[in-house]
Amino acid sequence: MGLQLGVALGYWDAGPPPGVADLVAEAERLGYDSIWAAEAYGSDALTPLAWLGAGTTRVRLGTSIAQMAARTPAATAMAAMTLDHLSGGRFVLGLGASGPQVTEGWYGQPYPRPLARTREYVQIVRTLVARGRSEFTGEHFTLPVPGGTGLGKPLRSTLHPLRADLPIVLAAEGPRNVALAAEIADGWLAMFYSPYDDALYRAALAEGFAREGARRSAEDFEVFCRVNVVIDDDVEAAADRVRPYLALYIGGMGARGANFHYEVFARMGFEAECAGIQEHYLAGRRDEAAAAVTTTMVERVALVGPRAKIAEELTVWRESLLTTMTVSADVSQLAAIAELVHG
Repeated sequence: MGLQLGVALGYWDAGPPPGVADLVAEAERLGYDSIWAAEAYGSDALTPLAWLGAGTTRVRLGTSIAQMAARTPAATAMAAMTLDHLSGGRFVLGLGASGPQVTEGWYGQPYPRPLARTREYVQIVRTLVARGRSEFTGEHFTLPVPGGTGLGKPLRSTLHPLRADLPIVLAAEGPRNVALAAEIADGWLAMFYSPYDDALYRAALAEGFAREGARRSAEDFEVFCRVNVVIDDDVEAAADRVRPYLALYIGGMGARGANFHYEVFARMGFEAECAGIQEHYLAGRRDEAAAAVTTTMVERVALVGPRAKIAEELTVWRESLLTTMTVSADVSQLAAIAELVHG
């Protein structure tokens, strides 16, 4: 099948971004496989997919990600089944733990032990989607809840799922999380994946696939990753479009010493650069933080520059772990990207 294309819609800033419906319509017309909506602490990931999905017939609709702290496992199962029905079986449930700042500060939920919490969460969602009873006793979740009135009872979904095994994919950046995705999920939502530095990820996936009871193998496991693609004859100008995005995540998405995105680039060998970016960002010097993102850092995780340069670099991406490249791009560049990727 080769490398598939998706569109990363992200989450909204101060308001709904203009032109998204046209972007999605053009992506479907060009044969893109999927669209992905995100959430942080503003717009949610599910509502835009329901709205935009109504105007499509083929593209898959994925959350990248639905944050686990935002909804109980039961609420997530309900939303997933509902959207899967509405879209005719095109929904992909992308889940992630987010980070402690958002989980504890925005949702008021505990963050410790995210891997164990994820394992329980996914197990409950799968059970409820398959119309199993709401009975579970774990370290992080218990159904029915103990205490209270004592009147809670195990229930089955009144809604019959369109697909009892609708796909669940997990966001992961560290090797332990990636191994967990390979063990219990149908795919991995990578972020800041670099095909030039992926030995750690290949080993982590292999470890997960080898675990007893692993759900899938390397042959039927999907790997999605957002990749910024900017076609421009001026490489530096193209990289300038990506630098603020990387600076935000390396410098501002997480506290000092607790930023998973920072750690990804540090593992690539950019520890000194990351420290400078974070220092600038946390001090409020966002322009300086962006300027401190080197072009080499951009080129490890993005495709920037003239068409010929991108075409050459795509060879490495086609040989990578990715099955779907979800691009963040203007509607005017969707056709050019599709031509470069698919020929």
